[in-house]
Amino acid sequence: MTLTALTALVRKDLLVFFTDRRAVILTLAIPIAIASFFGSLFSGPEEGGERARVAVAVVDQDGSALSKRIVATLGTDRAIAVTQPPLNEARASVQGGRMAVAVVIPAGFGAAAVRTFLTQGQSTELELLTDPSRGAEVAMVRGLLTGHVMQAVVQESFTGPDGRLAMEDALKTLDSSGMPADTRELLRQLLQSAQGLSRAQDSGTAAPAMATPFVVRETPVTGDPFAKYNGYAHSFAGMGIQFALFAAIDLAAGILLERERGLWKRLRSAPLSRTTLLAARAISGTLITMLTLLTGFVFAVVVFRVPIGNVAGFVAMIVASSIMAASFGLLVAALGHTAAATRRAAAFVVLVMVMLGGAWVPAFLFPAWLQQFTWLVPVRWSVEGLDAMTWRGLGFADIVVPLGLLLGSSVVFAALAVWRFRWEEA
Repeated sequence: MTLTALTALVRKDLLVFFTDRRAVILTLAIPIAIASFFGSLFSGPEEGGERARVAVAVVDQDGSALSKRIVATLGTDRAIAVTQPPLNEARASVQGGRMAVAVVIPAGFGAAAVRTFLTQGQSTELELLTDPSRGAEVAMVRGLLTGHVMQAVVQESFTGPDGRLAMEDALKTLDSSGMPADTRELLRQLLQSAQGLSRAQDSGTAAPAMATPFVVRETPVTGDPFAKYNGYAHSFAGMGIQFALFAAIDLAAGILLERERGLWKRLRSAPLSRTTLLAARAISGTLITMLTLLTGFVFAVVVFRVPIGNVAGFVAMIVASSIMAASFGLLVAALGHTAAATRRAAAFVVLVMVMLGGAWVPAFLFPAWLQQFTWLVPVRWSVEGLDAMTWRGLGFADIVVPLGLLLGSSVVFAALAVWRFRWEEA
């Protein structure tokens, strides 16, 4: 491989790329625009702003002290926005996709829930009307609802009117409950003590009891204690890698077109080895991909204040990701037949890789079996490595594994490309 010939071939590819100014602008601007959009969705509220809440309808058909307490405590949760429409309106909102979940508190729920809590009776039910397409929001609301309902049931059981009635009923039926004598007497003492506490609170001679025993404090954990999550960093990483792979598809299509037109035959008639020809394409593809990624991140740093925690690690991830994309383009060219068909098939493969790599949606939303396969996708190593070097504020040692995996996959892609590449059109 002669350096002069290799440099000339790389220079030729770069000149061809920059000749079409409109294509260059679109190549650089489209990932910036899409990444900015996704970053605005996932970056969270601005400083001092309010986080978007999940809309939840609560239909209280019970009207008991417990159900009112549940509605009140749900209304104080910052993660959900509670409304109280009639049942038919709540059902229509969920059915029409305007609301993820509606909670229906049935008649008699308060007394039944307290009685079950105190005497281990038959459990009562809360009904959730859910939108099946919004499973993540439903799961979140279900968890929040469980916590709030348990808090309200415990408080109502020992201090509320439904609790007092349930304790009186339990004491009346305690002797015929069939419990062992020692257990029955211990439960009797507990219920009588709880009755005494409830009467004392009603008369004002005792301070309110059964308060929530803890509060939750959120502490974001990053490598830099002063760093804050920046959704634009993740979106620019994901969209940057996506369009880097699309640029690799253009590289592959260009190689296929040149082969169809007989250009590879003319090049091979020159004193150029196959290794020189493919290496030149790999280098030019890597440089173009690096330009795309760096331009996007420069925009993100200037406009959206995306932090670069470790400059050396960031540059290493950009280079490794660009090499991976360029070698992927060579593999696409080696496996493809016509430029048009290869573009369509390769675009589908890239979109699947980007989706599984977590660039579009968080990987935890995938089924458990699918999550195991996402570690085989190079896009995930690129995105997580770039996240580590930007908003996570981690050190270079934390990207050694992603770097190794990216470079290892590049070697595999390049080796397969050299092995399978057809130098003449069949």
